[in-house]
Amino acid sequence: RMEKLVRVLADLHNSGKEVVLVSSGAVAMGLGMIGLDSKPEELVKKQALAAIGQVGLIRLYQKFFDEYNKTVAQILLTRDGIENSLRRKNARNTLHELIKMGIIPVVNENDTVITDEIEFGDNDTLSAAVATLIQADLLLILTNTDGVFTADPHIHHSAQKVRKVMKASDDLKDVDVNGSSLLGSGGMASKIAAAELCREHNVDVVIANGADPSTIMDVLEGKDLGTFFVSDATSRKSKAKSL
Repeated sequence: RMEKLVRVLADLHNSGKEVVLVSSGAVAMGLGMIGLDSKPEELVKKQALAAIGQVGLIRLYQKFFDEYNKTVAQILLTRDGIENSLRRKNARNTLHELIKMGIIPVVNENDTVITDEIEFGDNDTLSAAVATLIQADLLLILTNTDGVFTADPHIHHSAQKVRKVMKASDDLKDVDVNGSSLLGSGGMASKIAAAELCREHNVDVVIANGADPSTIMDVLEGKDLGTFFVSDATSRKSKAKSL
């Protein structure tokens, strides 16, 4: 799946699009690299595994991107690095410079140094922070459902998909996420919160099913997939065109 994702992103990059990938997996990669079966509870051991796994993760991405003559750059962030104005500026400048150079940044949380106080907590929050930091045109959040539903579609087969969100407090008031198996770290609740944060900061968001990475191209081609969170800026443009 990673290999197919890389092929889609390389094609996207070749088409002239600027691509930033937010990807986790360092701890899991570290587990596999040293032959452990389960993630330890101790913070310091998880940090050590992240240090091991991050090397393997970025090496694997570069291996796949090499097939398309693409170079990746590793960016490791923490929440305090985004909230501190000077570090935020430096992170923004680095990302913009890499994009200008034709490099594909691969962003992950810096799990080797994080504590509860400075962690993003999940990829959704991290991706929203990155998208707003660089003022991306679109954040595409890939998940295991076809978008946001009125209830967990894996449990409630009558759940209806929400196709467009102009404002979460209005358009998602009937969405029941309490008790859903999709909740928790990186669950649907965090995806909605991340999407709403981006929407308020003029970044469009689509939450879509990532089982097939070609969904990325389909979304960019305007196909009606996933749930589209319409940013305030896009909403204003649409209203202006209709006048």
